[in-house]
Amino acid sequence: MIRSSKRWQALAVTSVAALALGACGTTDDSGSDASSDGGDSGGSSALCGKSIAFLGALTGDAGALGQNMVGGIQLALDEHNKDNPDCKVELKQFDSQGSPDTAPGLATQIVNDDDIFGLVGPGFSGESLATGKTFFEAGLPSISPSATNVTITDQGWTTWHRVIGNDDAQGTADANYLTEKAGAAKVYVVDDGQDYSKGLAGKVSEVLGDAQVGSDQISVGQTDMSAVVTSVKAADADAVFYGGYYTEAGLLAKALRQGGWKGTFMSGDGSEDPAFVDVAGPAAAEGAVLSAPAAPAPADFGATGLYATQAYDATNIFLAALDDGAETGEEINEFIGSYNEDGVSGPISFDDKGDIESSSIYAYFVKGGELDLENPEQIQ
Repeated sequence: MIRSSKRWQALAVTSVAALALGACGTTDDSGSDASSDGGDSGGSSALCGKSIAFLGALTGDAGALGQNMVGGIQLALDEHNKDNPDCKVELKQFDSQGSPDTAPGLATQIVNDDDIFGLVGPGFSGESLATGKTFFEAGLPSISPSATNVTITDQGWTTWHRVIGNDDAQGTADANYLTEKAGAAKVYVVDDGQDYSKGLAGKVSEVLGDAQVGSDQISVGQTDMSAVVTSVKAADADAVFYGGYYTEAGLLAKALRQGGWKGTFMSGDGSEDPAFVDVAGPAAAEGAVLSAPAAPAPADFGATGLYATQAYDATNIFLAALDDGAETGEEINEFIGSYNEDGVSGPISFDDKGDIESSSIYAYFVKGGELDLENPEQIQ
């Protein structure tokens, strides 16, 4: 039976178990206590008892985003294992901290592990570019819930897919939001030099055209934002767009407000997490606009945070391939390429490069000192 990724609606959603963030490559067994009420696969597949891997940040500055993804993966596996007690699938986690320097060694571990038949990830764009060739040459199918750099799917890696819109779509929507809805006439653009950040900020700059009055680049881990604040104020910017992740985004927003700047602060999906407010502080974060190519999760969904629904859908595609009888990497990859279903995150089908064929962009707002994850505005 083809497993529909809407199947969660017919199930009593259980709480996701606490996930250990131990050493890289450790196995999570939180889905192992399944009930024995029968299931679809009946233990007949060669993939029964094997594992799906996750590669991404579980600790470090962007660890909250990876933990969101693991929550979605584990929810899908818990549901599958409950329905298929004779064909359980487990999760192996590989914590790259989002680093393109750390990820290649973990990728080698993954492709050398005969127990792993699919990868949900990599989580970030830089590590995707650093590892895609390894997974492609090994024939290991992968579906990223979150890596958005446009160039990843230009590499010819036919095993690489993503269930989220790319930076061209998000960057265009963000730039148009700033000029058309926020009314900004002078936008200053900042990024952190990483592949994701440069790709998103670069598209924003391209679409802004003459509305951009300056640009700057900070470093990951940088805490002193005073030079950027000075440049933003000197340019008389009425909006700042930041391409990067929530830690530096929060620090930048905080520094801008402390420096007396009162314009619109906007960032992309790398910052769309409550941790942004924690870093910036409620007062400095107030009014910030954080975009994402992701709708809010349904109210009764059993996992939380940005990318949880995408990770859940990605996992269910692998499980649907198993239910359909795919057993080899080639068969799984062919199944992914022909997949066309409605997921929790939206309709899912892939073009011949591995990009999702349709996506929507949403703006989330910090109101009353909190990131409102339930009432975004669709901006594309």
